[in-house]
Amino acid sequence: MTATLPDRDADVASPPAPEPNPAPAARPTRAPEPRLPRRGDDLWTVVSTTGTMVAIVCLWVVGQMLFLSSFSQARSQDLLYDEFRTAIAGDPNIVPPIGPTVPVGDPVALLTIPRIGVSQVVVEGTASGDTLAGPGHLRKTVLPGQAGTSVVVGRSATYGAPFRDLGDLRPGDDLSVVMAQGEVDFKVVNVRRAGDPYSQPLPAGGARLVLVTAEGSGPLASLTPGSVVYVDADAPKGFIPPSGLPATVPEPEQVMHSDHGALPLLALHLALLLAVILGVVAARQRWSAPLVWILTTPIAVALAWSTTDVVMRLLPNVV
Repeated sequence: MTATLPDRDADVASPPAPEPNPAPAARPTRAPEPRLPRRGDDLWTVVSTTGTMVAIVCLWVVGQMLFLSSFSQARSQDLLYDEFRTAIAGDPNIVPPIGPTVPVGDPVALLTIPRIGVSQVVVEGTASGDTLAGPGHLRKTVLPGQAGTSVVVGRSATYGAPFRDLGDLRPGDDLSVVMAQGEVDFKVVNVRRAGDPYSQPLPAGGARLVLVTAEGSGPLASLTPGSVVYVDADAPKGFIPPSGLPATVPEPEQVMHSDHGALPLLALHLALLLAVILGVVAARQRWSAPLVWILTTPIAVALAWSTTDVVMRLLPNVV
């Protein structure tokens, strides 16, 4: 008989499968401990926030006074021109501005001086707050273009500086005034400063326009005026003014004076700025600094804009 050998692979037992390694036991996770602000961090937040806010306000005040105020004054002039054109158009429902009293801030005339490129709507009132919008008419004098002497005060350095080049005028230069009663053409007869002789008296029925601004010397002459310049311009005939002009005006409306009545309003603005600073300090304790500044910078700028207008009322009305 033939012996049959069994299959070799069938006789050899297969090795047992290796047991999987047990998974390591998961370690319990601990919540990160909150980082408490240190005393030095709080102090630095207060100092940095206060310094940043003060820098924003100061830079904005200077920038607005010297540059941005021109845009503000130009906008005011556009609105005044539309209002003045409507007032002299003959609408029976509107009282034309012919005096003797006109509400402060209302437009009363359009002044044009070709030699120095001036075309400005004149407003009633010469206080610092009034001349932010344009040249102001001294209320105790007749309106520009009426028989007699009319005084118009304008700024030399800020808020458009409409009278910056007033001292460049010379006798014989032309200027014109359009008001509710009509148009009057003037010629410059005198440019005077402190100590110079006055112009000759007006003839009967004549009109004189006295333009007033400030001038100074040195590198900061525009912001540190030391003297006043007057330009006298005459017309042979002016319109008849109504009677009843006020004999005097308050001190803030006189040339080179400021409005100290704005001090309480300035105190209010400073208090609001302090409140914003405290609000930013508190917000930076909870949120990131970039987010806080993105949200609060527009508020600070708007408040700085309003504060600048108040500060300007505390400066001379011709600066």
